[in-house]
Amino acid sequence: MAKYGKKAQETVEQTMEEYKKGELKSGTSGKKVTDRKQAVAIGLSKARKKGAKVPEPHQGGTSHRGSS
Repeated sequence: MAKYGKKAQETVEQTMEEYKKGELKSGTSGKKVTDRKQAVAIGLSKARKKGAKVPEPHQGGTSHRGSS
């Protein structure tokens, strides 16, 4: 079973084209995106908003250390 749907792939592809041309901007700050991974994340986020088949984002956060 595919992890990402066809529409999601197309959306990420369009976003990566913007990134390669140097036209991709980040969020409300409008700063130019310089990191490839961030560009992919933006593409997946756009696809998710359009309702494409994309898994939920990984919830990073603080790691908890065991007591010593």
